Amino acid sequence: MASAPSDDLFDQFLTDRGHETEPARWDRSYNKLQCPDCGALHDMGAATCSVCGWVPEA
Repeated sequence: MASAPSDDLFDQFLTDRGHETEPARWDRSYNKLQCPDCGALHDMGAATCSVCGWVPEA
């Protein structure tokens, strides 16, 4: 029985095909957090995007 591919191998497969494998996080613009989905700017303490509802992955 074949073993399941490792996460690293699967991540490399996805990366080679143009997919992002890193958890989505806030972008930073000066002293603000910027939503990677819609580009809205928020204060540094923001937990979710108040414009589109995006939540960073843990």
